[in-house]
Amino acid sequence: MYAWQLTELGSPRDVLRLVEIDRPEPGPGQLVVRVLASTVNFPDVLLCRGEYQVSPELPFTPGVELCGEVVELGSEVSGVSVGDHVIGGAALPHGGFGEYAVIQADRALPAPESLSPAEGASLYIGYQTAWFGLHRRAGLSEGETLLVHAAAGGTGSAAVQLGKAAGSRVVAVVGGPDKAAIARELGADVVVDRHREDFVSVVKDLTGGRGADVVYDPVGGETYTRSTKCIAFEGRILVIGFAGGTIPTPGLNHALIKNYSILGLHWGLYTERAPQAVVQVHTELRRLAAEGAVRPLISEKVSLENLADAVQRVGDGHTVGRVALVRQ
Repeated sequence: MYAWQLTELGSPRDVLRLVEIDRPEPGPGQLVVRVLASTVNFPDVLLCRGEYQVSPELPFTPGVELCGEVVELGSEVSGVSVGDHVIGGAALPHGGFGEYAVIQADRALPAPESLSPAEGASLYIGYQTAWFGLHRRAGLSEGETLLVHAAAGGTGSAAVQLGKAAGSRVVAVVGGPDKAAIARELGADVVVDRHREDFVSVVKDLTGGRGADVVYDPVGGETYTRSTKCIAFEGRILVIGFAGGTIPTPGLNHALIKNYSILGLHWGLYTERAPQAVVQVHTELRRLAAEGAVRPLISEKVSLENLADAVQRVGDGHTVGRVALVRQ
């Protein structure tokens, strides 16, 4: 089989190598799947750089999220059959950026029948993250104002759609007119091009000075700091990630004085500590997808040969929605 591997760490375009290797074997409780689609996530970029919270031993194949057809079962596996289509997170070092990958059987979820393999793969990390953040952590309510940063990106676009599905008023912040058009197509009520407008002023004007009830922030840095200027009384700021490259240092005295909450979200912990909740959320996401309330934005489909360049562009912030490796 062919797969992209890392034998050293650095920028994705420089360190990813397409190599021919043996097909992986499943361990106890694992599945080997034929990769139908694997979407490129920012954690894949961090894995290439050696900056992710887990550091697999080199060499390894990235690709943290995929949709695949089960081709082999390890021992101690039940409830899954060869031929089933599943989505889930890859069990590194055998990630989704190859022809075959490995998934832990107890974390494999049925692929949504209403979505393509690329869309189904995208329903995993990004939409699970957005759902847990908005509902379980922030308790988003109907009628509240939701401010979403990087709203044309993978997890931001999911937050826009799920916010609208929850009945909130969504303010989407993007960088550039092309991304603004996408945010509008996703259903955002108000779209702010950060290159041309100040989102703080827009939110304050929109809410009569009250501010946003929930802020969804996968960017960090100055974006987080500016968001504290337009957070409502008893508002909640969701810290999703730091795609901007800078980890902010919150002024806790400001949170105290203004009476807002700062909520961290590491969705991967739920797969370990509350796996049944992940299954329940997947059921809800499949329902929303079947009803047409959410549909992952696949902006580009690439072949295995062109994947390294796609990972680099995701890391450079030059993509929207999800870029997906698809089976040819």
